[in-house]
Amino acid sequence: MLRTPTGGAGSGTATAGDRLVSIGTVLNQLRDEFPEVTISKIRFLEAEGLVEPRRTASGYRKFSPQDVERLAQILRMQRDHYLPLKVIREHLDALARGEQVSLPAPGRRGELLDGPWEQDGERPTAARIGRAELLAAAEVTEAELAEWEAFGLLAEVRGGGYDAEAVTVARLVADLGRFGLEPRHLRGVKAAADREAGLLEQMVAPLRRHRNPQTRAHAEATAKELAELSVRLHAAFVQTALGIRLQ
Repeated sequence: MLRTPTGGAGSGTATAGDRLVSIGTVLNQLRDEFPEVTISKIRFLEAEGLVEPRRTASGYRKFSPQDVERLAQILRMQRDHYLPLKVIREHLDALARGEQVSLPAPGRRGELLDGPWEQDGERPTAARIGRAELLAAAEVTEAELAEWEAFGLLAEVRGGGYDAEAVTVARLVADLGRFGLEPRHLRGVKAAADREAGLLEQMVAPLRRHRNPQTRAHAEATAKELAELSVRLHAAFVQTALGIRLQ
């Protein structure tokens, strides 16, 4: 059961009387329970605003005991409940307000997020929706969906139905269409995304094949983290390119 944080994340400049430790010490404290954690992972969680270590006058990170416990809570929610960072942040905010938080059962993904584990204990299956549900949720027509499928922008998953992310894809394609971008214009975007997904899959494949269930679970959290970084990098590339071309 999650413990309610005893204090918010630290901020400001560290003072000599504070019981603060370096990021290397934090790593050593966490590795007994989380052997896969790295300094890069801790910095990533800081960049995402999930933990806010203090800084010395020289700019070095210093973590309080509350910061370390918060990091442990984040890592447990990723490892045991497979929650994305956005949901973890909401849970931590709720705990800080003194509210009770309901988490998916350990060892299973939340059905609204990713669906249950397969019986063989390997990769998880995603929650699926039917064609009518997709049309209603995305507020698009059958003709539009058929056209997008013809250009390979959307497709049913193996066994029938669509994954939950198809709703987001459909809405974004429809929104871009209002600016004159047609499905044929977006085939290159989809192809690039498929190549990128293949690269990320190669990076986590050794972890997914591991016999240790915790290591396999860590693979899913790593894949999510890589995907989030990849999306941010893509957005930065597009914004940079546009800025240069519009000057």
